[in-house]
Amino acid sequence: MKAGTESSTRWPVISKDLRALAVAPNLIDYEQTCADFTWDEARSSLSGLPGGRGVNIAHEAVDRHASGPLAEHEALRFMSADGSAHSLTYAQLAEQTGRFASVLRGLGIERGDRVFSLLGRRPELYIAVLGTFKNASVFCPLFSAFGPEPVRQRLQLGAGRVLVTTKALYRKKIAQIRDTLPSLQHVFLVDAEGEPEPGTHDLAALMRTAPEYGPVATTHREDMALLHFTSGTTGTPKGAIHVHDAVTGHSATGLFALDLHPDDVYWCTADPGWVTGTSYGIIAPLVHGVTVIVDEEEMDADRWYSILAEQRVTVWYTAPTALRMLMKAGTERAAGYDLSALRFVASVGEPLNPEVVVWGEEAFGQPVHDNWWQTETGGIMIANYAATPIRPGSMGRPLPGVTAALVQRDADGLPLVRDGAAVLVTEADAVGELALLPGWPSMFRGYLNDEERYQSCFVGGWYLTGDLAKRDADGYFWFIGRGNDVIKSSGHLIGPFEVESSLMEHPAVAEAGVIGIPDPVAGEVVKAFVELRAGWEPSEALRLDIIGFTRKRLGAAVAPRDVAFTDALPKTRSGKILRRLLKARELGLPEGDTSTVEVKR
Repeated sequence: MKAGTESSTRWPVISKDLRALAVAPNLIDYEQTCADFTWDEARSSLSGLPGGRGVNIAHEAVDRHASGPLAEHEALRFMSADGSAHSLTYAQLAEQTGRFASVLRGLGIERGDRVFSLLGRRPELYIAVLGTFKNASVFCPLFSAFGPEPVRQRLQLGAGRVLVTTKALYRKKIAQIRDTLPSLQHVFLVDAEGEPEPGTHDLAALMRTAPEYGPVATTHREDMALLHFTSGTTGTPKGAIHVHDAVTGHSATGLFALDLHPDDVYWCTADPGWVTGTSYGIIAPLVHGVTVIVDEEEMDADRWYSILAEQRVTVWYTAPTALRMLMKAGTERAAGYDLSALRFVASVGEPLNPEVVVWGEEAFGQPVHDNWWQTETGGIMIANYAATPIRPGSMGRPLPGVTAALVQRDADGLPLVRDGAAVLVTEADAVGELALLPGWPSMFRGYLNDEERYQSCFVGGWYLTGDLAKRDADGYFWFIGRGNDVIKSSGHLIGPFEVESSLMEHPAVAEAGVIGIPDPVAGEVVKAFVELRAGWEPSEALRLDIIGFTRKRLGAAVAPRDVAFTDALPKTRSGKILRRLLKARELGLPEGDTSTVEVKR
């Protein structure tokens, strides 16, 4: 049995009645759109800097709107902890981001200099991102939950000259490491009232006295704009470089994958410390001139449902983990709120279990649209679209302008190359390593100061993603697992995601993580770790019932041999289950880089 074959058939295809949709989708004829699409045409839909001076993300996202009909349109709506809202129009956002750029210039921060943030979702973060772009400097967001060592490591690797943070975070995470960061010249505190912190600036005071910045700095398509650090299982974090031309990809994917329309109220729940929170929490929606909801609080089911209902959110982009938590809280929870404004729900961060896709119809009146991309791709590469059928459990089909394929692997798990060309998988439902043909605008341009590591990502003309997948006869891609997560048992290739999705069909299981553990006969056997839904308690009888349940669906060769109950699966703050951490703890191996692991409070 090939990994993943049952996931594609166990759930019915969800078709769309276009006449019943509240708004006509941007992408209706998928095949024709793909045939006609060019990235040059996508670039022509943007205005470019006045006078032909190049392209700048901040100009496309803010200033061109501020000088036109959208000047007084609400750009950002910030939801405070007490439920109150504070808004910035596009004109106000242009003025505030210009002041931030002026602050940078006044302190000698120049083109290419790195500006870091260590902030939660608050107005100053969004102003800093866009103001940095205006100054032709490079922005690098950090998770506010990072400890001092991950922060120090990234600031050092990125040669950060400026850090924007809060007084509490500075005292807790920066003050004690400041003398180890000689490149860090300026620290801006967004809440500097009261007793001053030595060696820091009051950002609000600087902004009040900053002169007008003037025109956005000239930047060209290939100028660096963003630096996103991504962690591997070993070694130092990798600084993925993204350029101003990425805005072309953000614009196109916002149009096609998120189906953004001018009157939308849009909410992306991702933290801007993660690439989704930058690409789709800031850039893509602002480029389309929509109103963006920003909630400073962490997830709470009733708070989230209240925001969706009271703010009349139309397009919602969130994480599978969040959706599973909402599903765990019960469909009746959603029924108590008016979610009638919601017309499109999408999810990213890890594979979306088919049960969650279908549950979306019950809870929200529509399915959840999965999509796939990575920090390195900078934007969505494969998606389920508003007007096209959904196959629950599938990532969907490639974006217009994106060419995806599967590369064969040899017996050692390495990409197969003949005469300098990658050998591609052509058989439907066969497994290979997901690969992309370079050329899309948001593709990363390198790893900072590590060209060898960057070049190792490309084989035979393709960018290798490290993910294993299969493609069905209709061109839908199905995620199997990270290459190093796939389990080899008695000649079977077992994708953890398929087993986890089957486990979640059991009424007691809220979430599941699956790993392979050594076995002298089979090589590896499957072990599952599960979180239970409310009202269920761990027991031997329940453990055996879950094993039997998955055996009926997957067969004895693929189903877990053992199930362990856990209160909390290890995850990143972006919601990905860290299978490598499960495996390390199970086998007593080194845990590797744990800087992005979510800390339970």
